[in-house]
Amino acid sequence: MDEALGPPPAMAEKAEELTPMLSQYLELCERYDDALVLFQVGDFYETFCSAAEATARVLEITLTQREDSTGTYPMAGIPIDSAESYIETLLEAGYRVAVADQVQAPEETSGLVDRAVTRVVTPGTLTETELLEDADNNFVACLTEGYGLALLDVSTGDFYATRLDRLDAVADELERFDPAEAVVGPDAPTEPFASGCMVTPYERSAFDLENAREKVEAYFGTTSLASDAEMRACGALLAYAEYARGGTTDGDIEQLDYLNHLTRYDPREYMLLDAVALRSLEVFEPRHVHGLEGAALVETLDETASALGGRELRDWVRRPLLDTDRIEARLDAVEALVGAVGERERAGELLADVYDLERLVAGVSRGRADARDLRALESTLSVVPDLRDCIAEVTDDSEKLAAIHDRLDDCPEVRDLIDRAIAESPPVEITEGGVIREGYDETLDDLRATEREGKAWIDDLETEERERTGIDSLSVGHNSVHGYYIEVTNPNLDSVPDDYTRRQTLKNSERFYTPELKEREEEIINAETRADDREYDLFREVRRDVAEATERIQETARAVAELDALCSLATVAAQYDYCRPEVGADGRESSSASRPSSDAAASDGIDIEGGRHPVVERTEEAFVPNPTDLPRERPMAVITGPNMSGKSTYMRQVALICVLGQLGSFVPAERAALPVVDRVFTRVGASDDIAGGRSTFMVEMTELAAILEDADENSLVVLDEVGRGTSTADGYAIAQAATEFLHDEVGAYTLFATHHHELTGVAADLPRARNYHFSAEREAGGVSFEHDLRTGAATASYGVEVAETAGVPAPVVQRAEALLDDEIADAEVTQSPATASTDGGELPEALLAELRAVDLADTTPLEALNLLSRLQKRVE
Repeated sequence: MDEALGPPPAMAEKAEELTPMLSQYLELCERYDDALVLFQVGDFYETFCSAAEATARVLEITLTQREDSTGTYPMAGIPIDSAESYIETLLEAGYRVAVADQVQAPEETSGLVDRAVTRVVTPGTLTETELLEDADNNFVACLTEGYGLALLDVSTGDFYATRLDRLDAVADELERFDPAEAVVGPDAPTEPFASGCMVTPYERSAFDLENAREKVEAYFGTTSLASDAEMRACGALLAYAEYARGGTTDGDIEQLDYLNHLTRYDPREYMLLDAVALRSLEVFEPRHVHGLEGAALVETLDETASALGGRELRDWVRRPLLDTDRIEARLDAVEALVGAVGERERAGELLADVYDLERLVAGVSRGRADARDLRALESTLSVVPDLRDCIAEVTDDSEKLAAIHDRLDDCPEVRDLIDRAIAESPPVEITEGGVIREGYDETLDDLRATEREGKAWIDDLETEERERTGIDSLSVGHNSVHGYYIEVTNPNLDSVPDDYTRRQTLKNSERFYTPELKEREEEIINAETRADDREYDLFREVRRDVAEATERIQETARAVAELDALCSLATVAAQYDYCRPEVGADGRESSSASRPSSDAAASDGIDIEGGRHPVVERTEEAFVPNPTDLPRERPMAVITGPNMSGKSTYMRQVALICVLGQLGSFVPAERAALPVVDRVFTRVGASDDIAGGRSTFMVEMTELAAILEDADENSLVVLDEVGRGTSTADGYAIAQAATEFLHDEVGAYTLFATHHHELTGVAADLPRARNYHFSAEREAGGVSFEHDLRTGAATASYGVEVAETAGVPAPVVQRAEALLDDEIADAEVTQSPATASTDGGELPEALLAELRAVDLADTTPLEALNLLSRLQKRVE
């Protein structure tokens, strides 16, 4: 255990002799022994002993010391006003932080003020705007034995639960949600969590089934949780969230009232994009470290105007749909918004004025919202009527938009309360006045009037006293220590009246007060104090009243989020010439804009005209569209062609078009008819796992094994090279065996790019497979890529030409050409055991397979000559 955590041994040994304040610190360290306790002393948060040494080292602040009758203890502190930035640094260093505030005013007691931990700040339970990196969800996960998984965003109230049947399925879900923190139950595995996720075993009692059930039912009543593992995960996670909220001085824990909706889901209800697919397809993050900013799928789709919409869109991308009715409902809405240009643009302008309603109302419910938060809430709710009017014209074209329209509740009584009660431009602090609008409360108005009258009298006092005393330099001032005073410089002290009483002596002047000034000061201070207290009480009352509408506001927030996400998809579709796909129905003969019937048969495969990669087309000056034809009866394509010709981009583009279609988006194509794909598998690129002891080839084979084991006829498989990390013979054998297995046993939609040209002969003999290639032409000084997909097999890989283009030294290129022309071709003819008889002798079977795979109708004269030249050398 980190020495900075838990009760300091030096204090624990002398617990009975410690001063009351240090005893209080020791008690909080014992209660929150897994967190670093920041202990408020005046305007600072202090730490002591080993915690102070760790804090000083991590935060690079001065280490001091505190002495009392029991000894001297190291001490380090941070100013409360700038605490959040320091807390963020402590979180990054791997610490949880328990913030112990003074919960009693010093003037209310003659002894030790009460302190309590008001919040435990952890990576997954952040609610502070300054600490949340962006508008995306910030999840904390909980995993139990039996693979019950719960995920909660404490800042928004989003709460999900599910149960998985395998450890790798747990890892896939965690990759989707990317939690910042995880708590795990007894005997629960920790391997599935990413290295950046803080993982901690939590109290065993929280995972007890009856305790968990009691906790869940206290929040949600009867739930649809389908297993005990889910119940334990949800109950324990709620307990942890309450712990992180902090408690009262007596240790009581308060319920998080804004958590009122628990979503139980089955991962099989959504297209599964596992960790490998998310990375390979660059769904959320660019695959390459030096990739262009925004070069990920989600960034190309995100034209949302609000934080709410951005989170909703990411959730849709994270979990594409399988239900065609839900898919078509989103597509209907996007189509309506594409056509309603004026309404869509107006909606975007209005949505830009929307604050983060979910986080605002969560703060209100937690009792942490300030007056500016309430004003932001009112400002956002004020936009809702205009949003409702804006989309009213397009609700006839979309049931989903009509439903959103009906759910847009502007909560008029909440708006009215905030507008009447809260000042238009309130200060940040809610305890120092200026928060409540004049006219809201008569008692407060009277106190403020008394305060103003007293200050006005003091403002006039300086002029009156100058006239009465004849001292032109006389001034009236105020400070927090001595209050109001009349200041007279030393040369004028002889003119001071007898009713002046000395208050303070300075080097060049004296400060006085009069009985009347003293009386007025007491009136002002009394009125000011009572007014501030009254104002704070009124503010808390208003905040409680607003919190009672939490559920209504959250429903409005969800409607606003959906509308913003739909507008974003429509904006992208209109701006980048996307088409509406036909998903899950046979649309080969129908118009791409028509909606298929809900009871239509499954789509006749993947049929795309003029498909484009949604990310690459944004980063390249020109992009060559390509078709895709993978009918249900012939779902396998073996793709050959040179490096850099576009094979990998093309295959990923097909996968992304399927993902886009199922999340309810238009797609980058001239026309697209798509099946409902239950899962996308990818085996792309080369990577190793040195820390895990896995070579590049082992990683490749592990990914291939998962595909061959889990894919089915409703899956989409993208294979970009198989078997290239071992010997040519072994690699080709694995590639051929995998091809045959996918063809004969799995039947998935498969795109297989390879440089094993012999594999094209295998594909030619398989009845449900087809060969395609990307064409290229040799030119002086290199090779020209056309990025154009054609039927048939490629005639060469042009590897030497690509090497030359990349800058490989000329002697190496020339030697490679010689070896390729003379030695490799001769060796292939000599060593091939599979031959066939011809009039001119025996030819290798691989050469014959390549000849059979050539599509003469789609071969250019130059390609034909190159092919003949290569074959002639091999025959010779």
